[in-house]
Amino acid sequence: MSLPNHLVILAKAPRFGTVKTRLAADIGKTAALRFYRNNLTQLVRRLSRDPRWITWLAVTPDQSAGVDGFWPAGVPRLRQGPGDLGDRLQRVMNLMPGGPVCILGSDIPGIRRRHVADGFKALDSKQAVLGPTPDGGYWLVGLKRRPTVPQIFDGVRWSSGHEFDDTVSNMDGRYALVETLTDVDTAEDL
Repeated sequence: MSLPNHLVILAKAPRFGTVKTRLAADIGKTAALRFYRNNLTQLVRRLSRDPRWITWLAVTPDQSAGVDGFWPAGVPRLRQGPGDLGDRLQRVMNLMPGGPVCILGSDIPGIRRRHVADGFKALDSKQAVLGPTPDGGYWLVGLKRRPTVPQIFDGVRWSSGHEFDDTVSNMDGRYALVETLTDVDTAEDL
């Protein structure tokens, strides 16, 4: 019997002035909050109904994990915990139940079920998968997590444009790529 696939969406509590701050500098805090909340809701609705994986929300700040009303109903939540993005990604990879895990961000409007399915399919033959973004980062990272969970986020320079290259250098060539998608950080990205 094969282990289930786990899809984890990283999400920040949708609070005024705390989400999409670079986008808010361009379009205002209210519009940035509206974009974030709508995109997160649509993303979870679109992806959580697919029977090929179990969808989870990894949320921050940690105390918001138990707060209903912030989060779409019916999707299990876990805390991201402290540290930089690499610490939080590694923690999620380590905490998930058995089976392949793909993690994605909540600010990529173009994600469709087929993109996620492509990520899990790549893990049939590779230990890791990345979905690049044009800005040097990635919208999806996935690991088979067998026989162990590799430490692929060590030394990654976050928010630098080098995230993709740094993560790839930790993967020992055992990875696959899926389609490049654009994340929304600024008004130009919209």
